[in-house]
Amino acid sequence: MRLLHTSDWHLGRSFHGVGMLDAQRAFVDQLVAAVQRDGVDVVLIAGDVYDRALPGVDVVHLLDDALVRLTAAGAKVVLTSGNHDSAIRLGFASRLLERGGVHLRTRVEDLATPLLLPLGTDDAGKKAILALYGIPWLEPRLVAEQLGAETASHFEVTRVATGLIRGDIARRAASATVHSVVLAHTFASGGISSDSERDLSIGGVGAVPLDLFDGFSYTALGHLHGRQQLSGSVRYSGSPLAYSFSESAHQKGAWLVDIGAEGVTAVTEVLWEAPRSLAVLRGTLEDLLADPGHAWAESAYCQITLTDPQRPARAMERLRARFPDTLVLAFDPEGAAATSRTSYSSRLAGAPDDLSLCCGFLEHVRGRTADQAEKNALAAALENVRLLEASR
Repeated sequence: MRLLHTSDWHLGRSFHGVGMLDAQRAFVDQLVAAVQRDGVDVVLIAGDVYDRALPGVDVVHLLDDALVRLTAAGAKVVLTSGNHDSAIRLGFASRLLERGGVHLRTRVEDLATPLLLPLGTDDAGKKAILALYGIPWLEPRLVAEQLGAETASHFEVTRVATGLIRGDIARRAASATVHSVVLAHTFASGGISSDSERDLSIGGVGAVPLDLFDGFSYTALGHLHGRQQLSGSVRYSGSPLAYSFSESAHQKGAWLVDIGAEGVTAVTEVLWEAPRSLAVLRGTLEDLLADPGHAWAESAYCQITLTDPQRPARAMERLRARFPDTLVLAFDPEGAAATSRTSYSSRLAGAPDDLSLCCGFLEHVRGRTADQAEKNALAAALENVRLLEASR
């Protein structure tokens, strides 16, 4: 049996104001091609299928198209809901969809209801089965009472959920060798987060310990966007596309899991081709515009930090002449740390005259000193005010 572990599709998301639906369609094309090429039996989607609880019509159509194409390619789909999804809406018609090979696990009631698939017989001649379980995003305040959890915490609700699954495995193990795969949308200790996981608690708060997943043949995690291995049997597949510049160094992909009558035999990576590169550039404006080493970034989405001592005029306009898809522009002037230690009021307290005071304010709000034309205009305005006051 061959499984393909994915998660965090975030269909409908934009990237710093740029729509990504076309890029997400291209990912679906790659996914379907991988299912056909690699003979995938089951596609796992570990939550955050949509980017929001109320996705647009075109976004819903994209998921519908993806599910139709995956099942037509011969794969079953097991899908759980994440914190960005509406579990109720995503889980609509789940019993009907099962007949078409799409198995939704969005309800607490279905935690210990696996998709069972035959794996033949093991070396002892005992029947072996694959049991696929799905743990959706468990919001502690909403599900703790239903689960009978002692406290409304991520740890406690996940502990109870995995306990229910272990109980079901134990019952089935009386008559068969059970190899278990668990999908879970959660933040597990040891995972490395990135900026695009919104509302993610870090530093132990909201995280669940890795040993809650001990004993399962494979745990397919979703929630963090970087593909990573936390242990021999616990992995994040990450998002198929980069959704923040902090993911610029990520190699996006998925995990291909081979499992037979004796258990997991191999886990290999499947890589997705990125539709656009991400460039995180830093330097002075003139260096960035002249350096031939940045030629590759001319077709990339760019995040640029300028280090000029003074903020250059028309900075974004000039940058976009070379890097047309500059989406984020920041300023970190050389020597700014030393300047920032002196308060604005302290810096202007010793201004010798009104013109120096006005020029100091202008520099403070825009990060660049006044040029001569601006000084002349300010001086003329101050003189007009002085004459007006003298005439009263």
